[in-house]
Amino acid sequence: MAADRPRPSLPLPAQSCDSEARVVTPADRPPIRDILSAPDIPDGISRFNSIPPEAAEALLLTCCGSSRWVRRLIEHRPYPDLGALLAAAEEAVYDMRPADLAEALANESASPKFPPSTLRCPVARTALRAAHAVYESRFGHTFVICLDPAHPDEHLDQVLTGIHARLGNEPEEERAIVAEELRGIARARLAHLVRGGADKGADAF
Repeated sequence: MAADRPRPSLPLPAQSCDSEARVVTPADRPPIRDILSAPDIPDGISRFNSIPPEAAEALLLTCCGSSRWVRRLIEHRPYPDLGALLAAAEEAVYDMRPADLAEALANESASPKFPPSTLRCPVARTALRAAHAVYESRFGHTFVICLDPAHPDEHLDQVLTGIHARLGNEPEEERAIVAEELRGIARARLAHLVRGGADKGADAF
């Protein structure tokens, strides 16, 4: 990173307007379709290994939007345990080509979403939208950051701080950071799905 590169102006509020205000980012688990139909298989990884490829594909796409990443994880089933699945997922991210990375980014939400409580905090919403706009203007794609395991109350400040810190990166440097953030996001989503299978029914593996 060039030490003398000027950073675009970016609003950074010192704190949220209330303790509940936060942004829902790609690190949060997206909605899962009701496609699992094997309640007799209690173990999450066993269920993932046994569901049809089409069902596995639909679920994996909620973890990472790269179709090549998804195909690779499906082709290497069965996995002996969650650790093996997560290791395979990380390796698949590291092997992403530029086109795969672009596809994954395109499938992430480009529009920040807020819980109802932030309706009381227009300053926070405005700051977040402005920050995303500055980032996307510089790099040409949506901003992604893995917030696991940060407390939800800290998400808004972490997103704004992350955007501000990364605006000075060169495009090649930022692509490497984006790949690492996508790796963390995919890992967190996968772990949540598999570990939640025992008590969340169709909302998880």
